[in-house]
Amino acid sequence: MLDSHAADELLRTLVLILDLCGTFAFALSGAMAGVRRRLDIFGILVLSFAAATSGGIARDLLIGAAPPAALQDWRYLAVSLAAGLLCFFWSSLIERLRNPVRMLDSLGLALFAVAGAEKALVFGLSPVMAALLGMLTGIGGGVARDVLLAEIPTVLRSDFYAVAALVGAAVVVGGNMLHFPIVATALAGGLACFCLRMTAIRRGWQLPLARESREHPFSEK
Repeated sequence: MLDSHAADELLRTLVLILDLCGTFAFALSGAMAGVRRRLDIFGILVLSFAAATSGGIARDLLIGAAPPAALQDWRYLAVSLAAGLLCFFWSSLIERLRNPVRMLDSLGLALFAVAGAEKALVFGLSPVMAALLGMLTGIGGGVARDVLLAEIPTVLRSDFYAVAALVGAAVVVGGNMLHFPIVATALAGGLACFCLRMTAIRRGWQLPLARESREHPFSEK
């Protein structure tokens, strides 16, 4: 069994690894969306960095981890810029994947949801707040990407996006409460989020939509 200090170090290392992997996935997602919208190389790099780091920055600011890791650790910038350049010069290779933007977005969503929940637990947040912060971390990058491209953020649409992130984060928090191994819990949470999101995309699962009334509520009868 690991002592408390070793467990904390393992958790911090795991959060860093998940953060960097999520940064790369979301950066690829943002850059590919920029390529499809025919942005120039500067626009693609800006979009890749914004998509890759927005969720983590929001998380760190909310838990008081300032300055945010993405702004003080050069590896976050390097990873996001490398992903942007990869997409700019070799986008045709990535486009061979089936629906690459959505797949990469789902991967980034899973990684950041898990990393967000894990880091919230490190900072002593309650289980409920840790799960919610994990969800916020996961959806932040996609929201930034969509807003910069003048699109309605995916999280506000009808498909399973925030729900998938919340499920993944909840698995992490539940595993922590039951004292399951840290790595196994993170893997289970990530897989739960990714599989739910991809299944929802392929099968067309949707949350209930608001129905527009044909009659204006303030119209005179």
